[in-house]
Amino acid sequence: MPNTKYVIGVDFGSDSVRVLVVNAETGEELESRTAHYKRWAEGLYSKPAFNQFRQHPLDYLEGLVECITSLSPEIRKKVVGIGIDTTGSTPGPVDRTGTPLSLLPEFRENPNAMFILWKDHTAVQEAFEINELSKTWGGVDYTKYEGGVYSSEWFWAKILHVLRMDEAVCRRAYSWVELCDWIPALLTGTANPKTIKRSRCAAGHKAMWHPEWGGLPSETFLVQLDPLLSGLRERLYEATYTSDKKTGELTKEWAERLGLEEGTAVAVGALDAHMGAVGGGIGENALVKIMGTSTCDMMVAPSKVIGDNLVQGICGQVDGSIIPGMIGFEAGQSAFGDVFAWFKNVLSWPLESIGEDEGLDSEVKSRIEGRILEKLTEEAAELDPNETTVLALDWLNGRRTPWADQELKGAVIGLTLGIDAPRIFRALVEATAFGSKATVEQFKDQGLVVQEVIAQGGIADKNPFVMQVTADVLNMPIKTVHSNQAVALGAAMFAAVASGVYANIHEAQDEMNSGYKRVYTPNPVNAARYEELYKKYLTVGHKLSPILRKL
Repeated sequence: MPNTKYVIGVDFGSDSVRVLVVNAETGEELESRTAHYKRWAEGLYSKPAFNQFRQHPLDYLEGLVECITSLSPEIRKKVVGIGIDTTGSTPGPVDRTGTPLSLLPEFRENPNAMFILWKDHTAVQEAFEINELSKTWGGVDYTKYEGGVYSSEWFWAKILHVLRMDEAVCRRAYSWVELCDWIPALLTGTANPKTIKRSRCAAGHKAMWHPEWGGLPSETFLVQLDPLLSGLRERLYEATYTSDKKTGELTKEWAERLGLEEGTAVAVGALDAHMGAVGGGIGENALVKIMGTSTCDMMVAPSKVIGDNLVQGICGQVDGSIIPGMIGFEAGQSAFGDVFAWFKNVLSWPLESIGEDEGLDSEVKSRIEGRILEKLTEEAAELDPNETTVLALDWLNGRRTPWADQELKGAVIGLTLGIDAPRIFRALVEATAFGSKATVEQFKDQGLVVQEVIAQGGIADKNPFVMQVTADVLNMPIKTVHSNQAVALGAAMFAAVASGVYANIHEAQDEMNSGYKRVYTPNPVNAARYEELYKKYLTVGHKLSPILRKL
């Protein structure tokens, strides 16, 4: 069909970039590509032991070019719009031309000049200071639309930490951009940091932006926080935009580089979980769980329903951050799949440290490591939850919600000489589900109605055991999204609106949604058992928190 219109959703995740081509008129997913970040895969620029996670912008650009140029030429000719989502808060320092400092020769190997990945927790002290000042400085509490507490994962804390740690970056950084703002600006030729169309989603949830106080926190507040922030506010932004708007059009240079048409519409960027919620079918009273290395729990509600209510203990409420015209709510867990990956790595230690010395073939070692989680899942699924004494706390990467606290650490208790690896693994799975329940209960306690749960992401696609335990703990059915690229699909939906195929995101959702492939129904017996165990999880967490913060 000569007039068929295709759109591209580009999803910059933690480990890779994924590109999805969708027929804008039918929602048919035509082609997808994935490119892993090469430098990131080598472990460059990050120090996990110190919670430092940095990514080089070349990983993003090389991955984007690799994915799009490998799409079929006949498909690329019909692309009318591009939507982009990224992890966040993932800010990076730029010079006056909008160039990330790490693309300059003198900073190319400096991690502080790179994008600071969402899960970088080096700014715990700065987040503490932001929270303390917000409550005591005598002016507006800038955290009140952020759930009442600011996280070390977010914009201002990360910026201040780097400015304090690196004098060279501090001197050269003219401004800072979120990754979800930089990519669309680059593709559309917007060089000046002050004219970049900034994401409402990222600004509202991560940078304390709100119309009530005219945008970002005041210069007075920022300078009182630290004089290093003096003047930065005026080099950032005032206006923000929802992702149904167009950032601009693809430049000739990037059109030639990607093999797309010059003038292709590029939508305003947003954070991955928020676009993923749209791709998963979010609507009023639906909780969408994006379940991967971490989780993000998303909800929306009409502003007339929320009124002046402030939802406490979550990651913010922002008008238009998910669905334009509705209040978007974000919560989640700092580690979910990462908890299981950690345990696998612990069990793999002998293979890594002794295997080569004992002549273990690298291919055999790789196969064994690849099967560890599979086997743990099989064995753990056979265990009766009533016949184990192990209880775990899931805060291995701190706690995002309810009530962000990145100083917290995980714990496993109730160990005996009869406890084996599958029992510990089951306890970790249950702990992540308890963390999910704590967030759901926080939403409910704050007046939001949760009538259905929708899940998507790697865990939802690949691990029925984890999904069943989560359904049992929540004691609610969980629908899993049919598309295994729901985040990129959400980005593609926004591309369809920004390019004029649809008038609004509701129309795009109606026509382009992928539907649902499975429903996990709670087991009543296990649900009752988990209700009691969840109370113990809360009690243990409350009692151990002061100790875990000091370890």
